[in-house]
Amino acid sequence: MTFLKFDKLTAPRSAYNFIAVEIILSFMSRERTGIVYHPDYQLHRTVGHPERAERLVAIMERLESLDDLVRVSPRKATEAELEYVHTSSHIERVKEHSARGVPLDMDTPVSPDSYSVALLAAGGVIAGVDAVVEGDVRNVFGAVRPPGHHATPDRAMGFCLFNNVAIAARHAQKQHGLSRVLIVDWDVHHGNGTQDAFYSDPSVLYFSTHQYPHYPGTGQVSEVGSGDGRGYTVNVPLPTGCTDTDYRDVFEEILNPIAEEFKPEIILVSAGQDASERDPLAGMNLTTEGFGALSEIVVDLSEKLCEGRVVASLEGGYNLDALADAVYAIVRGFHGYRHERSTEPVRSVVKERINDVKRVQREYWGL
Repeated sequence: MTFLKFDKLTAPRSAYNFIAVEIILSFMSRERTGIVYHPDYQLHRTVGHPERAERLVAIMERLESLDDLVRVSPRKATEAELEYVHTSSHIERVKEHSARGVPLDMDTPVSPDSYSVALLAAGGVIAGVDAVVEGDVRNVFGAVRPPGHHATPDRAMGFCLFNNVAIAARHAQKQHGLSRVLIVDWDVHHGNGTQDAFYSDPSVLYFSTHQYPHYPGTGQVSEVGSGDGRGYTVNVPLPTGCTDTDYRDVFEEILNPIAEEFKPEIILVSAGQDASERDPLAGMNLTTEGFGALSEIVVDLSEKLCEGRVVASLEGGYNLDALADAVYAIVRGFHGYRHERSTEPVRSVVKERINDVKRVQREYWGL
């Protein structure tokens, strides 16, 4: 992979020329896409499990052909940063189970390095937020693991230990002073943990498309938030078999107008690619180009509403080739590439679901 770099051994000798080149390179990097990755993400050992280290190997090998990606170095999140979202008892439980290598539940294995790697995953998404807010890059894709969107404030579940995106959202607010954060979750499973974290909070808008009924069983249209947070949870449960045009219509008909009214200052994406037509754990029909189109919609929103600030964090996706192809398309979309879009008609069952969501959400938004 080619990352933006500057070899000082070949720099012009003039100090003024050197400064000029540094300024030019800095400006160029702000217009580029960052990638968060670290080989230590592979140390979360899950032998025989769908969420395995080979997922990141496949992604990084696929991204090697892309030029001008900027490496964003992750760091470990602190326990204080985990506590933006999680209880201290949950943090301690993950730490203890990891030390003993005892699974947190039947779906969520750990190994002795898992706690440390989970800190690096959460810290990687935090680093992505720092990079886009501080203007180092335009947007970021976080190739991190373990994933996070099922982790509730007090429970690890569904392959997830800590909620990386939720922690990064609070970091954006607490450390950068951002008031409004939009989280877009296109993983095929509902991000129950993210929903729980912000269910009564009007400063974070959570939008989720997910196969329904499917694990974990949450995410009905009627789940809209509570108290001051009513309307700031937007669930679009979808039937099996949804296509590129089905997803695109949902995003254009529901996400776009609500986001434009909410006016986020940054967009975070729970980027699970398990809605792929090739994924073994679900029943959706998104193509590689379909994922690229979703990334373009989000990027277009970010350019219009929040200075291009987008940070995506890897969630699901369990066919290695399909996952790598989809992430490649997403990163190209972040980088400005426009994918070919399907002209297949939207299915009537999806149109009905869109109308269901609109009927519920019109109480809160001018749809």
